Amino acid sequence: MKIKLDLIEGEIIKDNDTYILEDNNFLKHLTISTTYLKPGQSTKGHSHKNQEEVYTFTSGSGIMVIGENEYPASTGDTFLILVDTFHQVRNNSTVKSCGFTCIFEKYDRDGDTAKY
Repeated sequence: MKIKLDLIEGEIIKDNDTYILEDNNFLKHLTISTTYLKPGQSTKGHSHKNQEEVYTFTSGSGIMVIGENEYPASTGDTFLILVDTFHQVRNNSTVKSCGFTCIFEKYDRDGDTAKY
């Protein structure tokens, strides 16, 4: 299956005042998830005990927080998140959405346990 990171053709999981979240679950063990973070918004931030993640920015710009560090992020930038490391995205634009795609092991989104 061929996909474009900015158009993953998945299922919309959430659509609220903060973001639109779309998951592609074609693979058995990995989820490819795209978030469109609305202007001036930020994700809550979280960490995973037993999971790494890859974040690639597909549109707009923002701030990627990894642990204690903050990095400017723009289209094409990729960030590697280690196990048990806090991470958060902030959209510092008041006009444009910020899009990013995450790749991670499938897990129960109501918990923090990988699910295969």
